[in-house]
Amino acid sequence: MESKIQPFFLTFFLFIILTHAEETLGTYIVQLHPHGKTSTLFTSKQNWHLSFIQQTISSNQDPSSRLLYSYHSAMDGFAATLTHSEFKYLQNLPDVLSIKPDRLLQLQTTYSYKFLGLNPARENGWYQSGFGRGTIIGVLDTGVWPESPSFNDQGMPPVPKKWKGICQQGQAFNFSNCNRKLIGARYFTKGHLAVSPSRIPEYLSPRDSSGHGTHTSSTAGGAPVTMANVFGYAAGVARGMAPGAHIAVYKVCWFNGCYNSDIMAAMDVAIRDGVDVLSLSIGGFPVPLFDDSIAIGSFRAMEHGISVICAAGNNGPTAMSVANEAPWIATIGASTVDRKFPAIVRLANGKILYGESMYPFDRRTRTGEELEVVYLSNEDTESQFCLRGSLPREKVKGKMVVCDRGVNGRSEKGQVVKEAGGAAMILANTELNLEEDSVDVHVLPATLIGFDESVILKNYINSTARPLARIEFGGTVIGRTRAPQVARFSARGPSYSNPSILKPDVIAPGVNIIAAWPQNLGPTGLPEDSRRVNFSVMSGTSMSCPHVSGIAALIRSAHPAWSPAAVKSAIMTTAEITDHAGRAILDEDKQASVFATGSGHVNPQRALNPGLVYDIRPEDYVAHLCSLGYTMSEVFSITHRNVSCHEMLKVNRGFSLNYPSFSVSFKGGMSRKMFSRRVTNVGSPNSIYSVEVMAPEGVKVIVKPKKLFFKRRNQSLSYRVWFLSRKRVKKGNGMDFAQGHLTWLHSQKGSYRVRSPIAVTWKS
Repeated sequence: MESKIQPFFLTFFLFIILTHAEETLGTYIVQLHPHGKTSTLFTSKQNWHLSFIQQTISSNQDPSSRLLYSYHSAMDGFAATLTHSEFKYLQNLPDVLSIKPDRLLQLQTTYSYKFLGLNPARENGWYQSGFGRGTIIGVLDTGVWPESPSFNDQGMPPVPKKWKGICQQGQAFNFSNCNRKLIGARYFTKGHLAVSPSRIPEYLSPRDSSGHGTHTSSTAGGAPVTMANVFGYAAGVARGMAPGAHIAVYKVCWFNGCYNSDIMAAMDVAIRDGVDVLSLSIGGFPVPLFDDSIAIGSFRAMEHGISVICAAGNNGPTAMSVANEAPWIATIGASTVDRKFPAIVRLANGKILYGESMYPFDRRTRTGEELEVVYLSNEDTESQFCLRGSLPREKVKGKMVVCDRGVNGRSEKGQVVKEAGGAAMILANTELNLEEDSVDVHVLPATLIGFDESVILKNYINSTARPLARIEFGGTVIGRTRAPQVARFSARGPSYSNPSILKPDVIAPGVNIIAAWPQNLGPTGLPEDSRRVNFSVMSGTSMSCPHVSGIAALIRSAHPAWSPAAVKSAIMTTAEITDHAGRAILDEDKQASVFATGSGHVNPQRALNPGLVYDIRPEDYVAHLCSLGYTMSEVFSITHRNVSCHEMLKVNRGFSLNYPSFSVSFKGGMSRKMFSRRVTNVGSPNSIYSVEVMAPEGVKVIVKPKKLFFKRRNQSLSYRVWFLSRKRVKKGNGMDFAQGHLTWLHSQKGSYRVRSPIAVTWKS
């Protein structure tokens, strides 16, 4: 009897599961044809959008209950909650271009402006650009803490007349929180609430609960703040890259990340609000451009003259990990600065292990107490990583606990150790992080050591019955290390979806960056009883992105007529390939490749006066997408331009995008490639430029003409480059590549140097 019932029960059970899955609501982004035939039947875009939902759902439901957002500027379409069967039905309706499930993305200073050469001297770039006055930087992030002194509007000019945005009220946030510095603030929750209907456990307003958005906003355009420091570390004057710029904040990221539907809604509004620069310290893994909401929204922003700056992502050092790869986006990797916060570990056997920390030590007790060291590697993996609830109090009380880095947050580990009764902590890098030195503000005496040091430490612990050590804090040290270097976590090229474009574009400071922080919030985002935290330290390409966003604002202020492509070109062709000692930029212990640095390390002073720029029109990007083999519908979904790629490439035979860098790929027996480029003179009239080439190994490079003669400003001239493969260069690491550069030198010695990196790969 049992054997006969069981199959029926299993079938019925599966039917229930499948039926339930069919009826589960998910969030989808629906892209519509911008000139859809059915759109003329409705008085507004929103009514048009609602009509699609009305046709899809049952007749007794209100379609507005399913609509999350109507998009008008970043794209034509809407976000809605649908069942799987409704999604399938909607796919086949007229004027529907594509439907994508909502995707969850993740978030990826008192000194960095000095490190980049910006200072208040009258001959410096800040004065040349008016400190970024008149420009508006839109920041998509976790919101803002408006009371931070970095958003003080003293000395700021009036709000620009072009500004159409608002200061949206919400929990603990009202109109008075905006001023002439922080001119706008909005928040977007519908994508999150569709997935997590329960109340979001943070401020339902533009107010920042995590600190990330406050940090990035102040890095981009924070006002000068004297006596800024983090518990006494790195004391000085804090300024953003464009301290005269206005800031508009769009809160799209919440406790569990950032949904594409909310990001698209913010970009949609920001375009209409009138921002000049959009800064997105948001990203994930690379996806095709026609599936990338940020790429689609930023194309429309670029068409409106907005420079879009995005983080490259923190998935390094893995190759092909760089995100935000669209050629109309400036993609920013991370570098180090030459400021350190030493906190060495002195072992009882006399050995010294270098570490770093920002624990607020008392200067009279700079040297910590000698304590017994414990590493619970034999307990379980959770104890090894110091996960919450994993540390037995009887084994760690009063001791210095070693916690391997990874799985949970670095600051959280310290909190776990403290709650278990531990007296101090050593954070030990694993082989994944090697010698990376991202410091933190800790809640107990603690330091971070590199992988080599962690091996020495663990060998010492295993060699003695009672290992002892103390932590000695060294404060702030500047100028004793080579910098900039590539941050290990910074995502690397080549581009996954678009290998004909070299990404990232540039690198900028992203390690141990100090910037504004919510008051009375500790580095873990939790309230602290007795501390007032106005500034804190963070690392990531999230930090490097707003540096370049601020620099883009400086350039826009100095050159308001320049296109986003010209602004990006200026940043790329003036970037540095050497560190402050004049030696090659390092990636770990070797010379950095172009797949780690792109064009190099950003130099704001030179970027304001680049000499020549590579400009790109929106229609050039369309031709580029056609050259990648995208279908007509894929090109249309990104650009809203109905083109025949066959006809476009026939007219533009041998087309190559006028990009400020070269990415050359030889496939099979191919041994020759030609690129055409066009440069515009934005420097002095009657200028002569000569070409200088450092050819990649195994490749011959021919440039014609070898000299460019400009009679006037804004004159454009073209040149061609032939790359001839002589021999395949084998690197032995799974990717055969070589690199070099092409530079246009002004005839006046010591004047303009307009440099383009060259990346060459060979594929079977």
